[in-house]
Amino acid sequence: MKPSATDTPDHARCLEIGRTCACYSLRKAARAVTRLYDDFLRPSGLRVTQFSVLMTARIRAPITLTRLAHLTVMDRTTLTRNLKVLEKKKLIKTEPGEDRRERQVRLTDLGEEKLVEAIPLWEEAQSRITSGLGEERMDGFQRDLLRVVSLAR
Repeated sequence: MKPSATDTPDHARCLEIGRTCACYSLRKAARAVTRLYDDFLRPSGLRVTQFSVLMTARIRAPITLTRLAHLTVMDRTTLTRNLKVLEKKKLIKTEPGEDRRERQVRLTDLGEEKLVEAIPLWEEAQSRITSGLGEERMDGFQRDLLRVVSLAR
């Protein structure tokens, strides 16, 4: 059944939703920033999502898939897809954890080398954002984003 004219949102309401929707604004910003970091990281062969997973695994190694998914705010299916790519590139290895039902992730030597290669490229991308916002605003922005993640959980 086709909605009547009174059942459809008016143009002004749609504009207001588009202008004020936190999710839409965050996703739009995330896509733009992801593109920027991907462009800078391209010479390393990594995408920023892969870089972030490698960095988190490096800091927390060995780390369980569950913990890695939590820290990267990814569902396990998405994380597993990302890990398969990194494993195929021989940048990570997964192995049984203390609880045989759980898998742990750690970087390989090649994964460590890839981070050494990628970090200066990441720093260039980070510098682009930080210089555009300024240090103080960047710090506040980071705090605000952490708060948004906390509220969404």
